[in-house]
Amino acid sequence: MMRRFDHPPSADEIEAIARAAMMGLPEPFAGHLREVVLTVEELADDPLLAQLGIDHPLDLTGVYEGVSIGERSVDTSGTLPDRIRLFRRAILDEWVEEGEPFEHLVRHILIHEAGHHFGLSDADMHALEEQA
Repeated sequence: MMRRFDHPPSADEIEAIARAAMMGLPEPFAGHLREVVLTVEELADDPLLAQLGIDHPLDLTGVYEGVSIGERSVDTSGTLPDRIRLFRRAILDEWVEEGEPFEHLVRHILIHEAGHHFGLSDADMHALEEQA
């Protein structure tokens, strides 16, 4: 069931939607994501935008930061935990522009970023989204 919002969703509301989407994925995906840190921030910071070659913060709705499962080795031990960062204002901007249900949009962004954790292709991410 899709909720109707009478105000722009808060960071806490976006996080709750994203966490529900994370845990709603089929196994083994949901189990592997339990250790991934999820944060919701207002906008991407300048160093991240520069690193990704993105000019405007509203052009980035989310990012996966970490080492994908397929690239892990003993050499990657001791690194920071994997993290998915979602950017509230960019998500709200896309929501207004696209007009799709808000939960669907957040779920789509979350699954795309989680797909990077697993090293999935865009086609694989789309298939995973269809399963969840």
